[in-house]
Amino acid sequence: MTLSQTSRLPLPEFTHERVEVITGRRSGLVITVALHSSVLGSALGGARLWSYPHWSDALGDALRLSAAMTLKNAAAGLDAGGGKSVIALPPGTMLDADRRRAAFLDLGDAVESLHGLYRTAEDVGSTTEDMLMVSERTEHVVGLPDAVGGSGEPAGPTSLGVYESLRATLEQVTGDTDVSGRRITISGLGQVGSRLAVRLAAEGAVLTVTDVNPAKADLARDLEAAWIAPGEEHLVPADVFVPAGIGGLLTDDVIDALDAKAVCGPANNPLADRSGAQRLAGRGILYAPDFVVNAGGVIYLDLEAKKIGTRTEIMDRVAAIGDTVRRIFAEAAARGVTPLEAAEGLAAERLSAGGRQPVMTG
Repeated sequence: MTLSQTSRLPLPEFTHERVEVITGRRSGLVITVALHSSVLGSALGGARLWSYPHWSDALGDALRLSAAMTLKNAAAGLDAGGGKSVIALPPGTMLDADRRRAAFLDLGDAVESLHGLYRTAEDVGSTTEDMLMVSERTEHVVGLPDAVGGSGEPAGPTSLGVYESLRATLEQVTGDTDVSGRRITISGLGQVGSRLAVRLAAEGAVLTVTDVNPAKADLARDLEAAWIAPGEEHLVPADVFVPAGIGGLLTDDVIDALDAKAVCGPANNPLADRSGAQRLAGRGILYAPDFVVNAGGVIYLDLEAKKIGTRTEIMDRVAAIGDTVRRIFAEAAARGVTPLEAAEGLAAERLSAGGRQPVMTG
């Protein structure tokens, strides 16, 4: 198995308010909608379309991702709870246009069954155009295409938040935010990873990149970045290792072999086990918590949907994620805990206050 493939992970502890698992009546696909928490408001989290060895693996992914969304939205200072939806494709399944449309209409029905407690959006494997199909069955969807007056693709805001987080992480481990000449490895060249790679290359970073899709090697050539086979990228010496694909890639074995000063990237749940945060710390590798680093997209979608602030003001708030990362590093050092524990503690503080006192607003 390569680093960028979905790992078969055990089901996490069940701490959710509600979980719906259906077989879509149109598509025949198994669809999971996981509502983890609505303490801070209607939950917000994207709809993932991905291939899984078994439907239970998709269920586990939805449970983990929705719990991470609760932390992400709380840490971002949003009045939004955590949820996620997953459309599971059996191995080798390719959707034609008709079945894809059927799948997202089925998802819309599943989202509607939660009566507004959960709002969906695009995610890995899905697009803003897919969300337009979802909107035919429910109004509880954000991130519709620009052409119909929606907020459009959130990958840009996500990549901005990751970029600012990476600069804060570099500052912590090198004393300087400048990416020029810094060795950065990006594992996964999807919407966010590609945008980040383009920006870093333009600013003079020394890039090593990989993706399970060999066609992405063309981007590496365009950026004059080193291309490496998936599964070997963690062995390349780097100032910052950027997990930007599917979660679970930082297993104990990978962490033990990782040749980097820090980890900072947009992949959700990159740690195969929560204990990986302590394992990284034990090796002297700084870890920027994923649910803080990758919050730019959800900040953008939530505030745009609620018409809170101008587009410029919203993007300024996304950029301030870097300052949040700095505060987390400072809090972790002061308390003698990992950055993951510090970030979880700050999110838990806001959750316990019921959203009345945001503690991390960027």
